[in-house]
Amino acid sequence: MIEATPSFLDALVLTGGGTGGHFFPAIALAEGARARWSDRAIVFVGARRGIEGRELPNRAWPHLLLDVEGVVGRSPLRMARSAWKLWRAVSRLKRLWRSERPWAVIGTGGYGAAPALLAARALGIPFFLHESNAAPGALAKLVAPKARRVWCGMDAVRPLLPQADCLVVGTPVREAFLRDFRPPESLKPPFRLLVLGGSGGARAINEAMLELAPTLLEGLPDWGILHQAGPMEVARLEGRPRHPRHELVPFIARMDEAMEASSLVLSRAGASTCAELKASGRGSILVPLPTSANDHQRMNARAMAAEGRAVVVEQGVDFPARLGCAAGALMRDSGAGRAMSGQAEANQAVARCLDDLEARLRL
Repeated sequence: MIEATPSFLDALVLTGGGTGGHFFPAIALAEGARARWSDRAIVFVGARRGIEGRELPNRAWPHLLLDVEGVVGRSPLRMARSAWKLWRAVSRLKRLWRSERPWAVIGTGGYGAAPALLAARALGIPFFLHESNAAPGALAKLVAPKARRVWCGMDAVRPLLPQADCLVVGTPVREAFLRDFRPPESLKPPFRLLVLGGSGGARAINEAMLELAPTLLEGLPDWGILHQAGPMEVARLEGRPRHPRHELVPFIARMDEAMEASSLVLSRAGASTCAELKASGRGSILVPLPTSANDHQRMNARAMAAEGRAVVVEQGVDFPARLGCAAGALMRDSGAGRAMSGQAEANQAVARCLDDLEARLRL
């Protein structure tokens, strides 16, 4: 089946994906743009292999999915193949956009954003970047100097992009997080620990939780665990024994509702998740991905801990034992968990980005 190509003429193009940390800020910006410019077409460009390849076909957004994959950290042979796919995807977009020129392109990072950002740069189409993390990725470093603006989720990223025109705006969150949340102290038993490994799951966290959950839950009869393990990991783990109050799911669509119903969150430290934790006012145990580009997850986690919103547990030697100690201490001491949650933080990132886009395009 041949995928229909959407019209790009005078459209606002959103591009970003591979992982939820890049895809969901793009969704948040698209939702804000739709509310602001109801007559303007909004089109997504992404990768078939990323989370956008699973999510966009089930949503109403016009989209084009391209056969691209990551380049960084691969063997020479796979890097050459990835580079060829990227060149082919960029060439396709350049042909399309010469006759159907977009109004502007917004990129939120990840390998799925590379074709659209590189095509926009080559054709002189105005493009903007949003860098959520404390350390910029390789793509952001490459294209940032030519961007009309680089919107930063954290102030720490600005000195790392010295040739870019940066503006700190925070990290966009989806419409569902732009509301008031029940405070954690209003929750009644059974309490919930929400476990998140990212949109693709996290094997180290999943294995540790299967080992720890029986002991934690037997000692804490007022608690249960809702565990987003990722589609592939659920298929691998669903036959393994686990505690009756340990629920394993592949993906959580309404993350705002899941966080609101939880007293504590255990998660990777992607910037989008950190922003959603702040918006919902939930305290967390953060386990940064050790292989994250430029170690940005560790930097994100430390920033959350410095604000008193998180406890950081690194992977490595005795990881399950250290994770169990941190989780058990917070689950037993509800006062400590509430103190760490902090005040829910109103998120203005979408409005700041779109205000700035309008201003920059008028220059």
